[in-house]
Amino acid sequence: MRIGHHGHRAPQFRVWTENVAGNIGDPVRRLRFLRAVAAVPEGRRTRRRRLGSIAILLAVALAAAFALKRASARPPAPAAPSSSLHRTAPAPSPPASEIWQVESRGDSEVYSNGLRIDNRYAVASHPRSYLAFPASGGGPPVRQTRLAGVVFHSTESRQLPFEAGHNEALKRVGESLLDYLRRRRSYHFLIDRFGRVYRIVAETDAADHAGYSVWGDDRWIYVNLNQSFLGVAFESSSRLAADEPAITPAQTRSAVMLAELLRARYAIPPSNWVTHAQVSVNPSNMRIGWHVDWASGFPFEQIGLPLNYAEPPPAIWAFGFAADPTYSAAAAPALRSAVENADALLARRAAADSLRPAVYRKRLQEQYRRDLDAVRRFSSEPRD
Repeated sequence: MRIGHHGHRAPQFRVWTENVAGNIGDPVRRLRFLRAVAAVPEGRRTRRRRLGSIAILLAVALAAAFALKRASARPPAPAAPSSSLHRTAPAPSPPASEIWQVESRGDSEVYSNGLRIDNRYAVASHPRSYLAFPASGGGPPVRQTRLAGVVFHSTESRQLPFEAGHNEALKRVGESLLDYLRRRRSYHFLIDRFGRVYRIVAETDAADHAGYSVWGDDRWIYVNLNQSFLGVAFESSSRLAADEPAITPAQTRSAVMLAELLRARYAIPPSNWVTHAQVSVNPSNMRIGWHVDWASGFPFEQIGLPLNYAEPPPAIWAFGFAADPTYSAAAAPALRSAVENADALLARRAAADSLRPAVYRKRLQEQYRRDLDAVRRFSSEPRD
């Protein structure tokens, strides 16, 4: 490599400099390199010293480029827990392509992420088919058969102390619960207190788990979620003492694996993983929270899901429902804030239509009754 006269770099040196600089992604580091190159002594310096300087610059530049490349490839650190209820960050979920059925033997299925599903209590229902209403408010409802989301429930069943001395009684209570749920086709999945996952109704079918309920996402509003959402229940109760854990560690581990499988299979939007208390409504008094199981304490983040208590309930902003003091007392702080945000959204939309909030709310309630009638008519039609 030759240094030319009058302090000008030879063409080969310029090419080398441009190539090295082009491999440095950080503009600050790139500028530092170019300034250092410009400062390389010329003129009377010996060839050995020039080559030594260039070699040092090359080593520094390549090391910086390598460090930047490794930093850009490093995955981001997990988010910190958002509350004292969630003391550990969720484990990273494997990509959908990495979860598959390993084997199916008799009455059980085993999956590559460790999930085992027991099918001994599985029962047939009827195929999923429902009306979805455009979230924009324009256009007629659309018949759909795709799975839209998941509703988490607690069974509100008898809860014995989860101790080794009650082992046989715990198993008897669990078996009685499974038989009851099977006869009523109550959920799609049950996770018992030992962490065992049972399929009750196939994911392709409807289950009787959500009754009067409302939820919505960016595109659609869903009314009566038995058809559109899966029901996943934990053998648990919302009436536990404050110092009792809502679910066992085994249930949490199984819920992580089941959620991974359902995400992999159905690409359910993050906002559509909700609790029964978030979606349940009472049409007779236009109040949300006819059922308040999992109004607080659901371990969204431990299961690897967004903390969806913060989602403003669509029953309020789309259909004019309201929350009463009983609901507010049962709700988690994030859910109470979400209710307030939904009320504020309703008030803004009322102002945009130059209406008092009470008048606007009444109009939304009338729309709900029309949509509910449409859902009932659709459900009563003969099925293929």
